[in-house]
Parts: sequence; C-alpha cells; structure tokens
Amino acid sequence: MSDVVSVERVIPASPEAIFAIISDPNRHREIDGSGTVRDAKRVPEKLRLGSTFGMNMKMGVPYAMKSTVIDYEENRRLAWQTTAPVGFVDWLAGGRVWRYELEPVDGGTKVTESWDISQEAVFTRPIVRRAAKETSRNMAKTLERIEAVLTNQSPTA
Repeated sequence: MSDVVSVERVIPASPEAIFAIISDPNRHREIDGSGTVRDAKRVPEKLRLGSTFGMNMKMGVPYAMKSTVIDYEENRRLAWQTTAPVGFVDWLAGGRVWRYELEPVDGGTKVTESWDISQEAVFTRPIVRRAAKETSRNMAKTLERIEAVLTNQSPTA
C-alpha cells in the first residue's frame, strides 16, 4: 500500500470559493466526511505558511491534534501536518499530512485531497495505514460536503 492516498472531484465553484472553506479550520467540522473533527482552537485570522492551529477530535474517545501549515499557495494549494499536542511525545502520534490542490477546469475546479502518512509517527503508522480505504471514502465524502456547502445542497449520507 502506498503511503499517499488521494481522491479528486470537480466541484462547480471557483478555486477562491473552495479555498475560503478549506483554509478556515473553523469550518472543517462542517465539511469533514469522517465525523471525527470537532472544534478548531487557536486559529490565526488567516492561514499562511508556518501557521499553526489546534483541532479537537473524537474517534471513540476525544483527543486533540496540532497542525502546522507546510504548503500554501493561495487559491491553489494548502497542506498541513498534524502532530501530537504539546506535552505528548511526538514519535507516538501524528505526522500525517493533509493536502488540497485546486485546479481550474471547465465546469469548476478539480479538487484533489491527499492523505500522506510517509512521516507518520512510528507508533501510529501501522495503525493508521490500516485505515487507508476508510480514509479514502471519508475524503470523498469531504469533497462531496464541500460541493454541497458551495451549491447549497445536502450531501448524501
């Protein structure tokens, strides 16, 4: 299995409209296809390269992650890497990268979402790797939810 899983969807909206949603961690719960994202915390007014933000999560039990923006080109690319929150041993959890790439195409914007675990912590990497198929399905749901938000439709399941 590859350490990078990607899904893509053409969304009938501009890159600017899509970027406005994905670059606002306060809206991530609204578009999350996995149902694990809860509330953002310590979010800067505007994300840029090097920005950090926290995210409360829940997968069975509540937990929190810290994310750092590692790739940023406004209205084209955004990626952040998650790490364990302060005080937690980094090699135990975190390191995965979430990336969005936006490309204008006929009919809207091709959005590619990628999940890269090549830098995942040694302790969690084997566990997270087993979730690749489910993560791919959840990312497809996320792209569907982004489209639904932008077109005022209800996403399917």
